[in-house]
Amino acid sequence: MSRSTVGATGEAAVARWLAGMGWSIVARNWRCRQGELDIVALDGGVLVAVEVKVRRAGAFQPAEWAVTRSKRRRLLAALDEFVAAHPDHAQRLRRIDLVALTLDRSGRVLRWTHVPAGVSEGEDGWT
Repeated sequence: MSRSTVGATGEAAVARWLAGMGWSIVARNWRCRQGELDIVALDGGVLVAVEVKVRRAGAFQPAEWAVTRSKRRRLLAALDEFVAAHPDHAQRLRRIDLVALTLDRSGRVLRWTHVPAGVSEGEDGWT
């Protein structure tokens, strides 16, 4: 499986899972100057940017370690740009969640970690 296939497989699995939990998917792979938001969804009235990190089994580091402080800042800035481009969401609370996946060679999920409210307005990092 190529790197892009691994990422796309993980993002599709997370989008299905979120929709199954009743979240409304607003956008996928939304790009701006600050980077890309993998998934933008509504969890009730909260606008959530979901950062999906996927690794293959046997990777040196777990997927969630790939989200650095600078990456968190770029995600918050990208979410601000998303809201500026979609002003109908301007009054919503916002947050960024992380979903970290580990896949086997066939693309089956071996490990799934959801870190809700990883970054909220005024915060800088997962705690």
